[in-house]
Amino acid sequence: MREFILWLDTHEWSTAIHESFFVYPIIESTHVLTLCLFVGTLIMVDLRLLGLGLVNTPVSEVTRRVLPWTLIGAVIMFVTGLLLFYAIPERTYHSLWFRIKVVMLIVAGINALYFHYRVHRNQSFWDNAPKPPLNARVSAAVSLTMWAGVIVTGRMIAYNWFDCDRQPQPEFINWAAGCVLV
Repeated sequence: MREFILWLDTHEWSTAIHESFFVYPIIESTHVLTLCLFVGTLIMVDLRLLGLGLVNTPVSEVTRRVLPWTLIGAVIMFVTGLLLFYAIPERTYHSLWFRIKVVMLIVAGINALYFHYRVHRNQSFWDNAPKPPLNARVSAAVSLTMWAGVIVTGRMIAYNWFDCDRQPQPEFINWAAGCVLV
């Protein structure tokens, strides 16, 4: 994987994006704004699933209204996230914060799949309930926790607290960040 990252880092476009006075900030701002759209709509659904908001509205109605916006935010957020990674691949790949963020994204994805393929199947039985069943509430709590973590760790990527070029640091940090020390 390291060879691929180093190869990616040599691309002209990668350097051009990173060093651009306008392009990188526009991509980063678009990423943050669509993250707001995505997480904002997700919070509405999760609060409904927790029984803490919109309790008089069926879950199906909440999701029908906000899910298209959630998907738009997710797609744009994903594309801009890839572009941000492409702009600074080596530093980002070795960022401990980035690695934690990826783990949280994976957990959030698995949680979403679990919800849609297991919990959502029985939604017709609890759609109008002010407080959905425990598995729906747990899924919503995991979602909120993971996305809060993704936001915090994503923001921390900008800081170099655990970058490989900052030595000495604990061996565990070097291992977790994939630092190759010479």
